[in-house]
Amino acid sequence: MKKSFIVTLAAALSLSLLAGCGTSGTTDGATGSAAPKAADAGKSGEKVKLSIWHNYTGEDLRAKTMRAYMEQFKKDHPNVELDVQGIPPDGYRPRLKTVAAANEMPDLFVMWPGVMTKEFVGGDLLQPINELLDSKAEWKNGFLPGSFDDFTVNGKTYSAPMALSPTSILYYNKEIFNKYNVQPPKTWDDLMSLVGTFKKNNVTPIALGNKAAWVAQSSILSSLADRVTGTEWFLKAADQNGAKFTDPEFVQALTYLQQLGKAGAFQEGFNSIDNTQMEQMFAQGKSAMMIDGGWALTNLASNASKEALANMAVTVLPTVPNGKGDPNSLSGVVGTGLGMSKKVTGAQKEAAYELIYALSGPQAQKAILDSNNLVSYKADLDTTKVSSIFAEVYKMMANVKRTPVYDGKLSSATADVVNNGLQELLMGGKPEDIAKKIQDSQAKSLGK
Repeated sequence: MKKSFIVTLAAALSLSLLAGCGTSGTTDGATGSAAPKAADAGKSGEKVKLSIWHNYTGEDLRAKTMRAYMEQFKKDHPNVELDVQGIPPDGYRPRLKTVAAANEMPDLFVMWPGVMTKEFVGGDLLQPINELLDSKAEWKNGFLPGSFDDFTVNGKTYSAPMALSPTSILYYNKEIFNKYNVQPPKTWDDLMSLVGTFKKNNVTPIALGNKAAWVAQSSILSSLADRVTGTEWFLKAADQNGAKFTDPEFVQALTYLQQLGKAGAFQEGFNSIDNTQMEQMFAQGKSAMMIDGGWALTNLASNASKEALANMAVTVLPTVPNGKGDPNSLSGVVGTGLGMSKKVTGAQKEAAYELIYALSGPQAQKAILDSNNLVSYKADLDTTKVSSIFAEVYKMMANVKRTPVYDGKLSSATADVVNNGLQELLMGGKPEDIAKKIQDSQAKSLGK
């Protein structure tokens, strides 16, 4: 890896501590080795050491499923000494970015599509998995259209998604809504009216856990801003080509979010509790609504009572006046996948291929779906194995458009400026000042 890039990457990633196809028979350019056949690595008697980092440390169903698959891999591959390191979700990205800056990546690691993948490829830290995908065509063709787009750089694919992550679902408590004879919001005025009604009756309107800073950005702003600006404007602003974050429409989006904060939509101390605590608050009926991602579904299925789950419903964020975005949409990305270090070669690489397939192959995808987690893979849903609210979201996803998540398109440094800026915004900061910080950061990241 070029030393100049390491220095640049280290500088960029040090600001990110708060963070969220080839043809068959080709080689990957790293070692020139062919992809292993399905059983090659399993039959190999050569002892192999392999390290993997993941963030499946919780007690939700998906985390338990992924840990179980790693344990099964160990049993099925006695020749592979698997060094597994689980890091809690809120601390995972900072740890990964730190080792990336030092060029000390584990062999395999959970990584995000979009900017993270592009930055790691730019740092010469990854190797593509096209050979593996092409050696298992049925698996490759089982992914939904567009699944590999944000894991692909210059025609090479660097991971296979293990989930599908809408980030801005509006969850609401049907019992509370019925008690006060109100309906899910269709317009911004509806939402503000709901905030007033619930506040008047000492009910927290919207639970928010923004301690890790990314929640307001990923779950609220990404979709709310798209309602205001439209997707085309955001992509231009992200590329700094024909739009700027100081434009009036983006300032208006920030103003809408601040309007929620000033109206008391969120509970006191929202910047001091985390995403999991927010979900618990909603599940316990302590708030009327919650704006959260699809990842909440597996947590809710593990921790909420059947009665509480049956009392939940979902919708999309409401429309805004004169909005340019599609109102029938959710911000979201294909989920995380396993990245493979450029340093992995030989028998170690064969074992790595086997583990990638074990954790993201058809069987694993179906198990992930059954654990109340959406996948970007063609798998039939068994409604007897999932919660009612998961089945509702699964159905909704077939009828809404997916729009970008801000931290999936902006540079890592700018994503942090957005995250921290939204904390400031909700504490009274000026939308225009925060918009300028975001614009300056993205322009600097792109050298413009």
